[in-house]
Amino acid sequence: MTVFMTQIAIEGMEFYAYHGCFKEEQVVGTHFCVDLYMEFDTTEAENSDDLNKTIDYQAVYAIVKTEFDKKSKLLEHVAGRILKAVKSHYPKIEQIKIRVAKLNPPVGGKVHSVSITKTV
Repeated sequence: MTVFMTQIAIEGMEFYAYHGCFKEEQVVGTHFCVDLYMEFDTTEAENSDDLNKTIDYQAVYAIVKTEFDKKSKLLEHVAGRILKAVKSHYPKIEQIKIRVAKLNPPVGGKVHSVSITKTV
């Protein structure tokens, strides 16, 4: 039997948070954007039409928000925590990819965003 992987994407999650290495960033905060891509076998959900057999993106959003609310210096740290938490809640995920972007970063000039992308 052939298993086909399906990707569920939650794109453009926006948060205001206090991540950064500079003290000011952890006091003033800034805007962030998160994209999350999860691949897994959705055969059970396709056959049953049951939300419990797939990934509930409302629940995933809540996990991302909970992790995003915890201060970190590095985007890598935030992304790693999110990936671990989502994968822990949904162990059937075969591959998970996250992109975390800090909008208007303090780099000494006009920059739309800086981001990290991690795939596990």
